[in-house]
Parts: sequence; structure tokens; C-alpha cells
Amino acid sequence: MKKKALCALLSVAMVATMFTACGSNDESGSSSAGKSGTEDSNPGYDDGYTYTATDDGKVLNIYCWNEEFKNRLTDHYPGYEKIDETSGTIGDVTVKFTIVPSDDNAYQNNLDETFLNNGAGQANAAADDKIDIFLVEADYALKYVDTTYSIPLSEIGVNTSDLSDQYKYTQDIVTDSAGKLKGSSWQGCPGIMFYNRAAATELFGSDDSDTVQAKVKDWATFKATAKDVVAAGYKMTATTNDTFRVYSNNVSSKWVVDGKINVDANIKAWVDDTKELYDMGACAADDLWSDAWSAGFYPEGKVFCYFGPAWLINFCMAADVDGSIANQGGWGACVGPQSFFWGGTWICVADGTDNSSLCKDIVMNLTGNKDIMIDIVKADDDFVNNQPAMEEMAADASYSSKVLGGINPLQFYVDGVKTIDLSNLSSYDQGCNEAFQAAMKEYFLGNSTYDEALEQFYTAVLEKYPNLSK
Repeated sequence: MKKKALCALLSVAMVATMFTACGSNDESGSSSAGKSGTEDSNPGYDDGYTYTATDDGKVLNIYCWNEEFKNRLTDHYPGYEKIDETSGTIGDVTVKFTIVPSDDNAYQNNLDETFLNNGAGQANAAADDKIDIFLVEADYALKYVDTTYSIPLSEIGVNTSDLSDQYKYTQDIVTDSAGKLKGSSWQGCPGIMFYNRAAATELFGSDDSDTVQAKVKDWATFKATAKDVVAAGYKMTATTNDTFRVYSNNVSSKWVVDGKINVDANIKAWVDDTKELYDMGACAADDLWSDAWSAGFYPEGKVFCYFGPAWLINFCMAADVDGSIANQGGWGACVGPQSFFWGGTWICVADGTDNSSLCKDIVMNLTGNKDIMIDIVKADDDFVNNQPAMEEMAADASYSSKVLGGINPLQFYVDGVKTIDLSNLSSYDQGCNEAFQAAMKEYFLGNSTYDEALEQFYTAVLEKYPNLSK
């Protein structure tokens, strides 16, 4: 993720409206991520579809919602020559970036409309207008994976064996219901806990990672520590939603089971634990990405910890702003109560691309070339999707994070990524996660009972997905 502007984009709630041609609102999931047969597959998705990929294009069109991938390509892909901020060349091919921000679901809406207007295999598109590459995020990846708009990477000569050093979960997310890999990412996003070093020293007499980890080793200990944190004048987390991803990534069932909305026991545990924390004054009920949430990036905000992947601490917590905790190297890191993941960006190749060889080379270089991926770690502080590269960098004493006081935090990520389990991923996740957090905010604030908030959640989900029941 890249800088403050990108972080603002991450706050936008992106509504995953399914393509009309692809069986609106039916659940889909990756075959390698806990599918049984094809019961969850998109009924409009044809496993026997014949894809089109040629190699005579003169313009490589890339659709994305911010400059993150553009920066990775322009900074790290061999032979890229910049023309201006949204175009360049690779050999005799012109590269054009179409960047549509995610606000109000604009990116997905534009992508959907373009694909629909272009028709199957983009038969209706002029040669120079065909989409070659488009980017997707984890929360809505399945929407595009189980459609014929994304092409199996094997169709352009990229096989799973070529990407064997990647973390498996990153492939699970973009594997379709027929078991075909349809995307690849240069990054992994295991999450850890970042804590305020000054606060840790004041509270515990040490800002050492092991000391702090012992104080947050599980949720019971986390809540007990929160009482001391509050007594010292700090909030444990900025908002009630800061811990949601940690709980939701550790569920034992899907949001939808046999067509019925399902609230997993670990989601309910988040409600109970968070209500307790809110009532003791350990967090506010503001939204993520709000001004109240980001106030804790500064010493006067007096927030003890945040949860997130490398992109959060490096690019979203005001590291470039004088006076921020990150700018002063004032954050520490530890695993926290549970490992989890958050986000990620995947490269998908569009059916009908006329630059298949170049698409292959981009995928292989940016997501499969160890040397390039190590360069990304060093230049961008990203956690890359290459296990040997990350293990090497985790052991590299010369690598350090300025925002984390000069420590090398990569071993925390390496340890956490091993526990990521996507068996309960579904295409309903984004809608259900957002609706649940919105409904429970009223409960935390005391504006409704839990049962009333739950009914509000059901109503919102059923309006979005009328094919479901509660």
C-alpha cells in the first residue's frame, strides 16, 4: 500500500455487486480454500469456457484504483520507460494506466461496465482499448475469479509450479471453482500488532517486543492489560473496529452456510470482548480511517496499539509527517493475541488480452522473481509474496524499519503468515463484514441491544443479498 492518499482509499466501502451474467449474488469460493465440490461456484461461470489470449497488441491497458501497482511496475520492472504519470513504454508496447479511485465503488463499477460493454473475450473492444491487466483486492477477488473476465494464468504460460515459492494463501484467494489459478500477487499481508513504545515503557518499564507480547498474548490478557492502559490515560485501541479483522480472520465457519446468514462464534466473541473494552473506555466507537482513528498516530492521541500488515505501519500512519510517532520511530511490533491477514492486491489478466507474452513476463518478474521481490522489500518496506525472499530478509541484520525504531520486524510477519487459513473465505465477506460492524456500532454506543443490532445487520445483508435467509 502506498502513502496517505492510498490509505484514504482503503477506507471506502466497496460494494461487490456481481456481474449480471455471472449469477447475481451467489456465493463463490476457491476450490483450494475449503470448497466441497462445486456447491459454492457461481452458476453463470462456465468451467469449460474457451479463453482468448493473443500477442499482437501495441497498447498494454492496466486498470487499477490507485498508484500502488503502477509504482511497483515503474520502479521494479526491467525495461519500463516513463512517458508521463499514467503512461510509459515497454519495448515497442505503450503502457496505459486507467486509475479509477475506489470511492463509492467507482473502480469496480467502471471495470464491470467496461467488461460488459466489451463482450465475451472483449470482442467489441478496439485493439488499443482492450483491458490486459486489472487489479483486485482480497475482499472482492472471488467476484472476478469465478467469472470468465479473468483468464487462468496457465493460458498465458504461467503455472503454479512457476510460482511455487509464493505463500499458498495468496494463491487460494485467486483460484477459481475449477481449481485454476487466475491471479498472482507480489505481496503477502500477514498482520501483527504495533504498539506505542513510549506508552509501553511508561506502563511496563520496557518497550521490548517480548515484554509487550506477554501483556497481549491472548484476548483475556489483552483485556486485562487494557485496564492498566486506560488507568494510565491511554486507549488500548483507537476504535472498536481495530480488532475486527483479527477475529474475523480466525473464524471456524463462513458468513453464509447453506444459504443462511451465519454469525460465527468468533465474530460474537469480538462483539463481547469489544463491548467490554468500549465500556471500560479502552476504545472509541469511531470508524476506521476517521480523524479520530488516525489521531493515535501522534503522541497526543494516546493510543496504545494498532493492528495491521506492513503496509499499514509503513504507508498509512503518517510516517512522513513531522511529530508523528512513526516519523520518530516510536512504534514497536509483536505478534499480538492472534495472527491474521488484511488485504492484498492481485494481478489478474483479462480474457481477450492481446499482450499475453508481456502479461506473462510482468507476472513472472513482479510476483515470481526473488531478486526483484527483495528489491521491493528494501525499497518499499513491503512484505513480498516469496517465502525464500522473506526468510532471507527476516534474517538480514542490515535490514531495519525506521518507523519501528530500527528493528527488523519481518520475522513476526513470517511467523504469522504460516497460520493464515482461508477455508472460510466467501464472496459475501465484504458485504457481511461491513454491515456487521455498522450494526454493532449502535450496540457499542448503547443505542440498541445486541439483538436489535443483529436484526439491523440481517436487514442490511438481506437487502444486499436477497437470495439469502437468516
